[in-house]
Amino acid sequence: MKTEVRQDNEVTTVSVHENVDALTASDLAKVIVDQIAQGHVNIVVDLVHVEFMSSAGLRTLLGAVKETRSQGGDLRIVSTNPGIDKVLKMSGFYNIAKLYTSPADAVASFNA
Repeated sequence: MKTEVRQDNEVTTVSVHENVDALTASDLAKVIVDQIAQGHVNIVVDLVHVEFMSSAGLRTLLGAVKETRSQGGDLRIVSTNPGIDKVLKMSGFYNIAKLYTSPADAVASFNA
C-alpha cells in the first residue's frame, strides 16, 4: 500500500493505492493519526486506486471517522471501485460517513 498526503486549504486528502488489509491497515491508520495530531481534522480518504479492502481497513476508517469528529472535524470517503463501494455499503459506511465519487467534490463538501 502507498499513500500520498496533500493539503487543500483546511482539508487534508490521503490518497491510498493498492490494498488495505490486515498487513497495511496500521500504516494507513498511522498516516491519518499523524495528520490529526498536526491539527488536520478535516480529512478526505481517497480510495479510487484501492483494489481490495478487508475488515481491517474498514476498522481503520471507522476509527478515523470517530477521531476526526472528536476533534471537531470530519472524514469523507472517495470511491469509484464497485467492489470497494459494495464493501462500504454492506458494512454500513453509507450511514456513517459521506461518500463521494471525486476528491474535488469531497474537498468542496467541507466548504458547503
